[in-house]
Amino acid sequence: MNYRNADLNLLKVFEALMTEGNVTRAASKLSLTQPAVSNALRRLRDTFDDPLFVRSGAGVNPTRRAIDLWEPLSQSLHAIRATMDVERFDALRSTASVSIAMSDYVSSIVVPRLAARLGKVAPAMQVHAIPNTLVDFGPVLADNKADFAISVYNEEVRRPAFLKSRALWSPDFLCFMRAGHPLARTGRIPLKKFLAARHVDVSLVGKTTPTYDLFLRSRGLQRNLVATVNHYGAAYEVVRRSDLIAVLPWSEKFEPSRLAGLRKMPVPLEAPPRIIELFWHQRHETSALHQWLQNTLLSLFEQPS
Repeated sequence: MNYRNADLNLLKVFEALMTEGNVTRAASKLSLTQPAVSNALRRLRDTFDDPLFVRSGAGVNPTRRAIDLWEPLSQSLHAIRATMDVERFDALRSTASVSIAMSDYVSSIVVPRLAARLGKVAPAMQVHAIPNTLVDFGPVLADNKADFAISVYNEEVRRPAFLKSRALWSPDFLCFMRAGHPLARTGRIPLKKFLAARHVDVSLVGKTTPTYDLFLRSRGLQRNLVATVNHYGAAYEVVRRSDLIAVLPWSEKFEPSRLAGLRKMPVPLEAPPRIIELFWHQRHETSALHQWLQNTLLSLFEQPS
């Protein structure tokens, strides 16, 4: 692309298509007609000699070339907008609706605190939690089905180039059982008794083997896993109402009050630490709304390193 001959107005169309993932929504955002945006896209394709966006369902997805272009362009557009725009994102008057993909465990920590903050500084904004798929939530962000994801990333899946993230906090993984459980009388559970006890664990969408079992398997060990559930809240109730035990995440600073009738103890074998991160698609790097919400979430949950 030759700068002297370039039509820089096309970059605004490129930005709108990246952030909206849909030609109709991009046209609405730019106050243009859909044919005008389609014509601009044809010119962009000619300029960069690449399709840039391909149809996917009701929208469009960026090609590898578009993703590579977006990294430097988004930073430049953000700097230009910050210099020229008089109007800033007005949280107090915003009626935006944002969605965050997360498990029920993360949601129980994030939503109460975020809702309380929004109630004070952005009372008309809406926040919606949607189910998180642990194995690969990248497509959820790529397809604009969520604005953010808050999760542990499964390193078995390669991180896509468009995925941006910031670390929030690292939960402990402790052994939970009902207060009257025979193992609750000891200060620490012997490994042999721990493995022989009847366990329940959480298996989220897309993952068949719980992470702790993969860790034990790497050590040549196996526990007596007799039940799995698809929500952390259900796991706590199973433990509270039976003789099953469970290895579950525990975040001391953020934890809601749910220990009634339960005993938590160290696990005999501590798995490697896992980090809960805030994820977003790089196309939102120029969005004032997303920047504001990202900073809000970081201020609430980011822990000092």
